[in-house]
Amino acid sequence: MLAEAKEVCPSTTRRMLESGALMIDVREAAEAAAFAFDVPALVNIPLSELERRWEEVPRGRPVVFACESGARSLKATYHLQFHGYDNVSNMSGGIVKWSAKGFPVKGARSPCGCATGCCEPSAAESSACCGEAAAPTSCC
Repeated sequence: MLAEAKEVCPSTTRRMLESGALMIDVREAAEAAAFAFDVPALVNIPLSELERRWEEVPRGRPVVFACESGARSLKATYHLQFHGYDNVSNMSGGIVKWSAKGFPVKGARSPCGCATGCCEPSAAESSACCGEAAAPTSCC
């Protein structure tokens, strides 16, 4: 049985990064491009690719997984623990909490609150982002 995943807050994550930890953003590339963590030690390995790319994660360095809210990064943390990693953590609250604390980001959250604008309606729809007429996607 796996040990419970280590959870860290954005403040602890910043201290870890200053001490040499690596942050891995597991959001999809388009999400990370639209609204990103502005940190020097950042790698994007989407959760959808982690099963085939997990060996890219260094074993000799602390790693903090992050995403929009902490849910996908928690899955990534457990995935790496399953593969024998013991120096991995999940940043609870994700980029939402990170940016709310005023920590550095690139880009801007969409008007509806999604960090990525992923819930904007298609060009065929004329309603506002995540509005009543527009069906929000899974990130909203």
